[in-house]
Amino acid sequence: MSVRKTARKSNAGQAADAPFAYAGLERIFHERGRLAVCTCLIAHPDGLSFTELQESCGLTDGNLSRHLHALSEVDIVTIARHTGSGRPTSVCRITKSGRARFLAYVDELESVVRDVHVRAEDSQSAARGRTMPRLVTT
Repeated sequence: MSVRKTARKSNAGQAADAPFAYAGLERIFHERGRLAVCTCLIAHPDGLSFTELQESCGLTDGNLSRHLHALSEVDIVTIARHTGSGRPTSVCRITKSGRARFLAYVDELESVVRDVHVRAEDSQSAARGRTMPRLVTT
């Protein structure tokens, strides 16, 4: 059973009461910088150096460092420091569980987008179906 289905099943009662709660949206991903980092690392499963990731995401050293720290604290990414000839290099990778969690998050975002479109179409249809009350004259 996927992470998304598990979250929805456990919150079935809540879903009926709060259809816009979207329990599958994980706060850790719900930030532009972390969204960029995870998207980039999903696209590069062998990992990227800190510098490559920084350039790809358009983040400053400090900003990327803070996002990577937050993501590594909850086992979404790993950071390995490699030394050899020359400067040491930090290589960032998304973990297997991080990949699954991020993809479940993206699935939930897709459901938000679908719901928005359906509800917007429903409200437009309802608005078109309403007739303006006629003024009664004597």
